[in-house]
Amino acid sequence: MTRTRSVLGVYPGSFDPVTLGHEDIARRTLRVADRVLVAVAHQATQAKSPAFEMEERLEMLREVFQDETRIECVSFSGLLVDFCREVRADFVIRGLRAVSDFEYEFQMAQMNRQMDPGMEFLFLTPDAHLSFLSASLVREVARLGGDVSPFVSKPVLRRMEARFGHTEGAASRGEGA
Repeated sequence: MTRTRSVLGVYPGSFDPVTLGHEDIARRTLRVADRVLVAVAHQATQAKSPAFEMEERLEMLREVFQDETRIECVSFSGLLVDFCREVRADFVIRGLRAVSDFEYEFQMAQMNRQMDPGMEFLFLTPDAHLSFLSASLVREVARLGGDVSPFVSKPVLRRMEARFGHTEGAASRGEGA
């Protein structure tokens, strides 16, 4: 069977900031999709205090994925199902780090499928060494002056340093005991 068009996956989220876990999921989605839209939601689905404005998040994402022409970074507002219909997405990709993620993501997927029965969801787990990462944890570590360099790529780290006013941390500068 030959396909008449490329397979498009949508990876929605707040990406505040984009972590190495997010990067891993987006890049691995290319194993099952020809193209991936990393879609930054204007409205967070959970109460969050954003560290970066929408345009800053999009700029970070575009820098992070500049080497991959099959990943496009966009923003959307409103319902995910409407956005997916608009871009003719074949499926939505979501990352799962823990069982607690599954409960929330399953509920969201079921709600979206109720609104659009044709909508498909694929769940990926990040690489094991990234499975504990969340943007919320990375923001909190940065706000408290910690080293976030192991959790984000260099373009994101530069922006986090500018935002939170500190560098990579004593260990990466060769300081310490």
